[in-house]
Amino acid sequence: MARHELSDAILVKNYVGGDELALATLIERHQAKIYGFIYSKIQDRDVCEDVFQDTFVKVIKTLKTKSYNEEGKFLPWVMRIAHNLVIDYFRKSKKMPMQRDNDEYSIFSFISDNSPNIESRIITEQVELDLSRIIEELPDDQKEVLVMRIYQDLSFKEIADLTGVSINTALGRMRYALLNLRKVIEKNQIILTSLQ
Repeated sequence: MARHELSDAILVKNYVGGDELALATLIERHQAKIYGFIYSKIQDRDVCEDVFQDTFVKVIKTLKTKSYNEEGKFLPWVMRIAHNLVIDYFRKSKKMPMQRDNDEYSIFSFISDNSPNIESRIITEQVELDLSRIIEELPDDQKEVLVMRIYQDLSFKEIADLTGVSINTALGRMRYALLNLRKVIEKNQIILTSLQ
């Protein structure tokens, strides 16, 4: 069978087994989608190239350590890596405005401690833990759409393309996921609020 006809899962297995060309096939197969996703967030070609390359450096490192285990979910996994690297880029590029002290302005009025106190951090962590437990109870197709939409910030068009369904089906799965979440929250009387 020609390499380009193999599934992502088989290509990943072959790459881990030493077939370097299998990775080239995976990159070639998905580069337009991954690069397009990164470029939609960072409209700077040079930075976009760097993030794209960093994404595949991480992919290679993970595959080489044999710690990849997302059966058949190669593209969403790579998109999640790319998404995290885009977020890292924006975090690093936030620069503090240059200000000089004068009679009307002091640097101390600019600096404020917005970091959450220990209590609100614990509550936030508990909320996130409760929410991830509830999400785990969803049927796989609903969970997949919810995670891609909320945590990976993908559009319904991107979700439809990645999961191989129509946009209406992706929207329907999201709607049912939210309805099911609401039912579980109400049934178990879970409080999903933090003090922030």
